[in-house]
Amino acid sequence: MSYFFPQRVLTVDSGVCKADVIVVLGGGMASRSERAVQLFMQDEAPKILVSGFGDNVSNEKVLENNGVPAGDISLESKSRTTRENAEFSIPLLRQMDAHRVIIVTSWYHSRRALMCFEHYAPDIKFYSRPSYFGYARTDSNRKKISGYMKSEYWKLLGYWVCYGVCPI
Repeated sequence: MSYFFPQRVLTVDSGVCKADVIVVLGGGMASRSERAVQLFMQDEAPKILVSGFGDNVSNEKVLENNGVPAGDISLESKSRTTRENAEFSIPLLRQMDAHRVIIVTSWYHSRRALMCFEHYAPDIKFYSRPSYFGYARTDSNRKKISGYMKSEYWKLLGYWVCYGVCPI
């Protein structure tokens, strides 16, 4: 069932919420930063932290080009994995005095990302508000990300075994 209905297994969307900071995870897709812009403009959080080595500057530009003031954006530029996104972003979130945080990533990555942040910072309340790029079966972009969806199941298992990040 999980293979045929990845949306139900992999996606966690907390729904509309209010938070102190939005964390946008890197991964090379502008849809993540575009989703963060949408949430920022809907006043779900007043600050954005862009996390991830390599594409954080391009994600920052997407945010700025879509109306997010530069002063409301912070960068974490060392992380290369989801675990590192959490480990390196959490100290910055604490410096920002964040108690409620929205995680923005791709829909198929949202469960593992949320569980990772919750695992490493149980004192902070995390929400998931994913991008839905390639979500619909009829979406032509779905084929482009099908490999990511399939590998996500292995990554969920690996993070549980290697780091103790429970996927449920």
